[in-house]
Amino acid sequence: MIRILSTSGHGTIGAALSLDDLSSAFKDLDNLLWIDFAGEPLAQVEAILKDVFNFHPLAIDDALNENHAPKVNDWQDYLFIVLRAAHFSGDQVQELLTRELDIFMGPNYIVTYSQEASETLDRLWAVCQQDQSWMKQGISHMLYWIADELVSKSVGAVESMQVELDQIEDQLFDEATPDTLERIFTLKRNTLHLRRIVVPQKDVLNKLARNNYQVIKSADRIFFRDVSDHLLQLDILLDDMVVLVSGTRETYMSVVNNRINDIMKTLTVITAFFMPLAFITGFFGMNFFQPVMPFAPWTGSTAFFAALAAMLLAPLLMFTWMRHRSWI
Repeated sequence: MIRILSTSGHGTIGAALSLDDLSSAFKDLDNLLWIDFAGEPLAQVEAILKDVFNFHPLAIDDALNENHAPKVNDWQDYLFIVLRAAHFSGDQVQELLTRELDIFMGPNYIVTYSQEASETLDRLWAVCQQDQSWMKQGISHMLYWIADELVSKSVGAVESMQVELDQIEDQLFDEATPDTLERIFTLKRNTLHLRRIVVPQKDVLNKLARNNYQVIKSADRIFFRDVSDHLLQLDILLDDMVVLVSGTRETYMSVVNNRINDIMKTLTVITAFFMPLAFITGFFGMNFFQPVMPFAPWTGSTAFFAALAAMLLAPLLMFTWMRHRSWI
């Protein structure tokens, strides 16, 4: 999908600008352009970037054919910026995925390219069509707006992971299962993955806020500084998340070990109770000749009741002794 949004010198917005009109609109510095490519064939996008905007082949190759960490390259007349947006693979917190957004920014235009449609750009595009004041604030302010929306997406991802962590902690002492451990490891992978994005993205926004780029208005640098501060706080929060998730995993292992110890303790007590019973039944089950039996003078019923009393009394005596030793 290729879509073009432009504003004339009078501030009116024309969303139906064709590709044939793009070259002339690009050369008119009074026009502000936003061109968005999403999921278009690479050959068609490459031709437009090369023939209309005359971008450097290396910058075009970086945008279309390679995956990069967030970065910013200064080509004097324009900037090439790579940002990444975070989203989850499902409705609930599952595997964290990141989507690359490549941006070319000049004095009167901004070009965005992504391999798939972006909900963030769709929302911003709709706002620009409804409210002309957004594009009138300038291209560098639009870049800040896009970056701020992507950072807000990452903040939302961290908040979702915090909710997931709270649910895991509540579940640990109630019903810790192998599924709980899987959720912990998934959460740890997501946290580390997001941190690997936030750190370089923070450096990108810091450069946009402090370096003297020609296409960045000096009045807009403070806005990029604000986004950089948000990323700094997000980085600190992710560091804390890594520690909390590791502590949750250790807590899970402790809970499981304690549960195993309780099970072994119960089984040991049950085994100890039945040890005297097994001894008595085994002793009387031996095949002795009757003259050798020590209870030969006894009647059969007397020996039976004596053995039964011993079997009942032995576990009670053992239970009393274990309670006295504070084993149970």
